[in-house]
Formats: sequence, structure tokens, C-alpha cells
Amino acid sequence: MSSNLAVDGDRLWQSLMDMAKIGATPAGGCNRQALTDEDKAGRDLFVTWCDDAGLAVRVDAMGNIFARRAGRTDGPAILAGSHLDTQPTGGKFDGVYGVLAGLEVLRTLSDAELETELPFEAVVWTNEEGVRFAPAMVGSGVWAGEFTLEDAYSKADKTGATFEAELERIGYRGDTPAVHGPLTGAFEVHIEQGPILEREGKQIGVVTGVQGMRWYDVVIRGDACHAGPTPMESRRDPMRALSVILPKLYQLAADHAPWGRITFGDQTVQPGSRNTVPACVTLSVDIRHPDQSTLDAMHESLHAIVSEAASRTATESEVIDQWNSRAVVFDQGCVDAVRRACQALDYAHMDIVSGAGHDSVYVSRVAPTGMVFVPCEKGLSHNEAENAAPGDLTAGCNVLLHAMLTLDKK
Repeated sequence: MSSNLAVDGDRLWQSLMDMAKIGATPAGGCNRQALTDEDKAGRDLFVTWCDDAGLAVRVDAMGNIFARRAGRTDGPAILAGSHLDTQPTGGKFDGVYGVLAGLEVLRTLSDAELETELPFEAVVWTNEEGVRFAPAMVGSGVWAGEFTLEDAYSKADKTGATFEAELERIGYRGDTPAVHGPLTGAFEVHIEQGPILEREGKQIGVVTGVQGMRWYDVVIRGDACHAGPTPMESRRDPMRALSVILPKLYQLAADHAPWGRITFGDQTVQPGSRNTVPACVTLSVDIRHPDQSTLDAMHESLHAIVSEAASRTATESEVIDQWNSRAVVFDQGCVDAVRRACQALDYAHMDIVSGAGHDSVYVSRVAPTGMVFVPCEKGLSHNEAENAAPGDLTAGCNVLLHAMLTLDKK
């Protein structure tokens, strides 16, 4: 296949900007959380574009959307995609770029009247972010057999609305079973969400794998009491335990630098009164590392740190496992296809490990999988200021196109 075949970068950019209008925030980002009215509108727009491109669309029981362009044979498809849902104050590119890049590849092949040997598909995975319904990546997770459909359906948001009910409400509970079938390969193109490519002056990241990551709720229980009359030494104060835990967990990440990560993104204090010592504090904890044995050691250390802090402060502790995504090494054939595309197109590139979780984590457990990264400005993501250069987005989509065609020729 000639390296002169290229996607329409202007069309890709316009599609991104049109999608960004749905759930647009005043600060220039997007709020299109899973199974909301905004998510429905984004899905509807994607399906309209697929219909206009003559693609066959199917929706499975998890709301995952597959758009198919037939090949000469009906062999195992080559898949590309990501997600349309965002963080509450998300950006224009996280996830959606991968979806629309997949669509742009299919549009480009049709424009060139190029018949592929195998079917090519673009996919939208449901609820990748895990904001409204935890855990993350549940649409791809059910499809890959990581979670049961019943478990996913039972998840509820903070208002009590269930995943199943909201999927039904927006009209995207499909008839196709959410079960994986054979694939020749799967790709996901994505902004890096970190500063490495920009810092190194590389236009493409050849993603070799994904960090392992674990989510927890750390629950500390004590006694609610009056903030005035109760002496400090008489209190069973969960916040005091937390003050012991936090610096030790930050040190745990530092001890496993440069790849160790720890984040505390959410906290609930009960009863939540200004002049009452809390009865209970719940803290979300996210730990990550690309080496699985190191991540396992960090997991053990976290439990020990929490237990010891509770003992020191006469409180009670519980560490609840919310999510465990093991470190991933991507398929060498897919990684090589991405690398060969970069070389053929003469893009400056480097190998890189993803620091964030993606749907490709679960897809890789059932199909050969690879990823493509492009730089994002200042490495900023999960933020309304998230930005990426049109030229880089086009380059990433061209790499995706040629990586998929490389697998098609095998």
C-alpha cells in the first residue's frame, strides 16, 4: 500500500469540533458523561455520520456501537476506536479522537474506493471514564468478559439511577450480545495525556503497554463528637488517621519513582458538619505502576500503612478494592505495525508506556491490540484546557490507517 494514501485532516478536525459542541462547557471543554442526554446526542451524531458513510451499524447490550465497512472476505475484522464519554470538566480530544479517527479511516478507504481483504470497524465503547458509573472501561470490560452484564447493569450513580435504566432511557441498549468475537487486530489512537512526547519532540508514541492500576476506597471510622467540648486526646478522629496515611502514601509513590503514581481524587466526610468531629471518612485512592510485581508490592504497602495509622489513632479502617487492572504488554505484531507505519510516513516517533487506562486494556485480553499516541499541549488532559495540534491529530490518524492496512495485508 502506498504511503501516499492519507486521511482528510480537515474533515477529521471538523468532526472533532462538531462533536465538541455537544456538552460544551463555558471554559472550552466538554461534559458528556456516560448515558446522559449529552452522551446520547454524541452517539446519535456518530451514528448519523456512519449512516452517511454507508457503514453497517450495530449496538450491543452494553451500548457499545460498532460501524462496519465490509471487506472482500468476512474474516475477523480489524477494529479501531475509543469512547465518547468525558470527565465532568473534560476536554475535546480524550477518547473522542480515537473514535473519530477510526471513522476517518473508514471514510478515507471509501473515498479511495479501496477494497480491503478484511472488514474494518470503528467502535464506541460505553462508559470508559467511570465517572458516573464506576469502574472505568466497563463497556469494553463486559465485551471482553472481564465483568458480567448483570454486574454492569446494577451499577448506580450518585442519584441512584442504574446503568441499565439509563442505557434503556437513552435508547442504546442494543440487541446484539456484548460478547467478543475473533478479531485480526484492534487499535486505539489517543492523545498522550502526559508531557513526554511534547518534551521529547516526537509526533507519535508507539505504545508498547499500559501501566497496571488499582482503585480503592479507604474507609476510616471513629466517633462523631462535638468540636468544642471534646478534648483532642479523647477523640477517635478519622481525619487524624488520614493525616498519617497521606504522607506515607505519597512517599510510597516516591519510593517507586519515576513510574510510581498515587492519586486521591475524591473524599467523603460524614456527617459533614463544620463543628462535629467526623464519624467516618472515605478516601478514593488510585495507584499505578507499569511493572506488575511492583504494583503488587505497593498494594501490600497500602494495606499496611492504613492498618498501622488506624491503630495509632484508635480508629477502625477498611480498604475496599474497587478495581484492579493488571499491567498490559501489547501484541508485538500490532506494535510493529504501528512502528512500520511511522517509518513509512517519516514521522518522528518513540516507544512509550501508557500511564492511563484505556479500553485497549480489556480488548488486549481477547485480541491482538496496539495503541498510537500523539502529543497534547503541556501534557494536559481531563481538563477543559486540553488541546492538541491538528497536524499531530492528522499524523496519528494516518499511522492508524497504515497500521490497519498492514494487518490487512498479512
